[in-house]
Amino acid sequence: MEVRTQDDVHGKFEVNFTGETVIKAVGPLPEPHIISLSNLDLLSGRFPVTYFYFYSRSLLHDFIFVIEDLKSSLAINLNLYYPFAGRIVENSNTNEPEIVCDNTGALLVEAHANIPLKDLDFYNLNMSLQGKLVSINPEFPCQVQVTNYTCSGISITFTFDHALGDASAFARFLVSWSEIALKSPISSVPDHRRNLLARSSPRYDPELDRIFVKCTMEEILNIPTMKTLVKRLYHVNVSSISHLQKLACLNGRRRTKIEAFSAYLWKVMVKAIDEKHETCNMGWLVDGRARMSGSKNSMSNYIGNVLSVAIGEASVVELKQDSISDVANIVHQAISKVANKAHFLDLIDWIECHRPGLMLSRTVLGLGGPTLVLSSGRRFPVTELDFGFGAPVLGTVCSTIERLGVGYINQRQSANGDGSWIMSAILWPELAAALESDSILQPMTAAHLQL
Repeated sequence: MEVRTQDDVHGKFEVNFTGETVIKAVGPLPEPHIISLSNLDLLSGRFPVTYFYFYSRSLLHDFIFVIEDLKSSLAINLNLYYPFAGRIVENSNTNEPEIVCDNTGALLVEAHANIPLKDLDFYNLNMSLQGKLVSINPEFPCQVQVTNYTCSGISITFTFDHALGDASAFARFLVSWSEIALKSPISSVPDHRRNLLARSSPRYDPELDRIFVKCTMEEILNIPTMKTLVKRLYHVNVSSISHLQKLACLNGRRRTKIEAFSAYLWKVMVKAIDEKHETCNMGWLVDGRARMSGSKNSMSNYIGNVLSVAIGEASVVELKQDSISDVANIVHQAISKVANKAHFLDLIDWIECHRPGLMLSRTVLGLGGPTLVLSSGRRFPVTELDFGFGAPVLGTVCSTIERLGVGYINQRQSANGDGSWIMSAILWPELAAALESDSILQPMTAAHLQL
C-alpha cells in the first residue's frame, strides 16, 4: 500500500494507491505485428496526454463494482483498439518509435482519496494531478487511474502516449469504451491503417523549414524552459465568450468564438513577456482529417495523429494598439494558411524529406520566442462519457510534462451545458497572473461544478 500526501490551501490531500491491474484485450486479435508510425505521428513529440473526468457520485455506490465494470468493458474496447494494448519501442535502425501490437495490455490503477470531491483543488493542477490523480508508468502507452472519494464521487484519468494518436483518436477510444460499458451499439469502427503517405515525388513549401525542425527524444525531454510552468484550470462564462465574439465581429467579418478568444489572449499575453521582445506569437493546433479527406466523415475514424500547428506572429506595439477585431483578423489569416489540404500534403512530404527521426514545431521546442498555443476541443466528448454511473461534472485535459517551450491552453465545453468553457492551461507565472487580473478566466472551483 502506498500513500502520497501534499499540503495545500484545502488541507492535507492524501491518495492511497490500493491496486494495479494489467488489462489485456479479450476476443480474437490480429497476429502480433508492428505498426510503423505515419509521418504525422512523428510530429507528436511523444508527450503524455491526460484526460481527467470527475463524477459527483456513483449510481452503483460500490467502488468494487465500478472497478470491475470498467475492467471488463476496457478489455472489450482494447480488442477494437488493440494498438493501445501494445508497447511503443524505438526501432534500432531508424531511431523512430513503433507500436508493437502484442497485447501487453493497458494499466488500470485503483486509488482512494481522503477528501470529498468538493474539497479538491480544481484550480491548481500542480497540486492535484501529478503523483496524486495521475500516476505514470512509461511501460504502458495507455493507462487509467480510478480514484474514489469519501463522498462516493469518482475521478478517472486516462493517460496516453501521443504516438498512439491525437485528441480525435483518443475521443473515439473513450466514446467506444463508454458505449461498451453502457451495452450500447458501437458508433464507429477504428481505422488503424496509418496510411497518410508522402507523394511519390515529395515537395513542400519552403516556409515549413522555418516552422518545423528535426529533433531527438533527448531534445524533447530537455526543452529549455526559462521559468517553472504552472498548471491551472479556469471557467469562462458564456456571456464573456459571446461578448468577445461580438467585439471580434465589429468590422463586419464573421469570426469564430475561438478566433475571438485567441485575440483576447494574445492582447493579454503582451503584458506578460519580457520588454526586450519586439514580437510575440500565438499558435493553434489544427486537425487535418476533414481537410485531407474533403468531407467531415471519411477520415473521422482514423486512429493516429493528423495535426499541424498554425503560428501567427505580430509586433508587441501592434497587439497593444489594435482592437480585438483587428487582432482576430490576424488570427484568422494564420489559421487559414494551415487549415487546408495543400498544407497537410506539404507537411507530410516535409517530414518524409527529413526522416528518419522525430520532428517538432520550433516554437514548442522553445526556439521561436514567447508563444502561447491554443487547442480547441469543442467536439471532444464531455457529458457523453457515462460508464454506467452518470455523466461527469467535469472533463478536460492536461499533461504531466514539466518542460515545454510554449504556454499552452486547451478549451473544452463545460459539462453544465450552458455554453460556458473549461480552459486547462500550462503557463509561465507572469501570464497566469495577467490572465487572472481580469474576470474572464475564473479560477475553477467546486461551485462552478455545482458540487
